[in-house]
Amino acid sequence: MKKTILTSVLAIIIMATTIISCSSVQVVADYDKQVNFDTYKTFAFYKPGIDKAEINDLDKRRILRAIENELIAKGFTKSENPDLLVSIIASSREKIDIYNNYYGGYGARWGWNPYYYGNYNNVSTSTEGSLYIDLIDARKKELVWQGQGVGYLNESNMEQKEERIKEFVTKIMEVYPPGSTKK
Repeated sequence: MKKTILTSVLAIIIMATTIISCSSVQVVADYDKQVNFDTYKTFAFYKPGIDKAEINDLDKRRILRAIENELIAKGFTKSENPDLLVSIIASSREKIDIYNNYYGGYGARWGWNPYYYGNYNNVSTSTEGSLYIDLIDARKKELVWQGQGVGYLNESNMEQKEERIKEFVTKIMEVYPPGSTKK
């Protein structure tokens, strides 16, 4: 009985840790060190790149609105003749986690007792999403900055989905421009 309780508590702790760790977005960025990012003041979306993103149009619009809001908050202006072109790459994959709560025991007498032997598996699935935001020098047609966010997606309802997309974009754009002190 004690082993069953201990196993259950351990499973709950593992699952809680997994859920807590799933709530954040992990961000990395790469950029061209030769570029002066202070010269960029305007932006536009790069339609050929955005059209290639393999997500539905509703999510594309949510992502683009969030990026536009972040860039405007950073002082950029949307323009027909931009300094930067913005493109996105988005993907997702299902992750399956199996927690094996294996234990065995001995009986009241000598030797092995099959009634005290257990093997309990907890299986959970989640969707891990990746969002890349590419900033391309419009004049040179060269990638100058790329931010990537990876985290778990919650697709249970539209409001949560929209908030999660905003969180992804906000976390990614926090590290632009390179060397910014806001984290």
